[in-house]
Amino acid sequence: MKTLNDFNFENKKALIRVDFNVPLNDNFEVTDATRIVSAKPTIIKILEDGGSCILMSHLGRPKGFQDEFSLKHIASKVEDILGVEVKTVADCIGDDVEAAAASLESGEILLLENLRFYKEETAGDKDFAEKLSKLGDIYVNDAFGTAHRAHASTTIVAQFFEGKKCFGNLLAQEIESINKVMETGEKPVLAILGGAKVSSKITIIENILDKVDHLIIGGGMAFTFVKAQGGKIGNSICEDDKMPLALEILEQAKAKNVQVHIPVDTIAADDFSNDANTQVLDINEIPDGWEGVDAGPKSREQFHKVVMDSKTILWNGPLGVFEMESFAKGTIELGNSIAEATKNGAFSLVGGGDSVAAVKQFGFENKVSYVSTGGGAMLESLEGKTLPGIAAILE
Repeated sequence: MKTLNDFNFENKKALIRVDFNVPLNDNFEVTDATRIVSAKPTIIKILEDGGSCILMSHLGRPKGFQDEFSLKHIASKVEDILGVEVKTVADCIGDDVEAAAASLESGEILLLENLRFYKEETAGDKDFAEKLSKLGDIYVNDAFGTAHRAHASTTIVAQFFEGKKCFGNLLAQEIESINKVMETGEKPVLAILGGAKVSSKITIIENILDKVDHLIIGGGMAFTFVKAQGGKIGNSICEDDKMPLALEILEQAKAKNVQVHIPVDTIAADDFSNDANTQVLDINEIPDGWEGVDAGPKSREQFHKVVMDSKTILWNGPLGVFEMESFAKGTIELGNSIAEATKNGAFSLVGGGDSVAAVKQFGFENKVSYVSTGGGAMLESLEGKTLPGIAAILE
């Protein structure tokens, strides 16, 4: 696996695929710069070597050239974070862009225009990828968030850099972190899967049963398992058609000596709102008109013990409707448990949109070992899929 450390970038132009698909407000100001900050170590290492950086990214889902999706809006923020002047150009391919790249001096940065202004980017067009490849000497992929897509800039362009391609620091860390959970993690290994639907996590569960010792199933998906085993779940969310599958998963886990932990009690509400009446109920005994919206106190205590006994922890998905303050306690307490276990030497990886949002919202970002930057890419990795953006560098 080639990384930045395998190359000396002195007098070289690095063509770097970054993921600067960041949220903007109505004034085109960046509201969450995490992805830019995450790319900084790679960019700075290349500049310190005496190289120059040509950054390419997409932003949103434009239909052709649309000013609101222009990367010029984020250039000043990138400049602030890197502490280096960032030059911009009004396109990402063509004579003007090639001239701008060719004139870059060591220590300079050029930010290309939005790749997705061209439909050839998402189509994985080879000619478009070849035009991009003319801009740099070494190709660096540091965009984990798009590594699961075989787009021109994430996968196809690597074909034009035989022996001159590598992973950036961020992408290397992502691969390493997932490997720790899936292959090399110290036992016991615990996976915590939450969120609303079993259907979105089936392939992950099936793939990780061979790797883990404990599996906590929380959030809305737990009710499908509870009902499948004969429990009364009232108005709680449930995928009735997935109940046979839930029972099958429990059988598979038993056969593989994986201990499955499902909540034993729940905070139930009489309405899906922050101001609803609530009560703590046994998870098997929820009456009609009530729905489970968070893990109950006994469940939280049980989960805490499992977390504290684990050496490697994967957290994907919240334990309740954490977006509503009244139903956030289970997710917050789980975060506290994982933070404590991490402090005691466990390795913890958080990934997948909602759990990352929760970790940021409740201030756990620096209290876990690693927070993944890629939602879909992270999930596909956990499903055991080879991501095209990663395969292209390894080839």
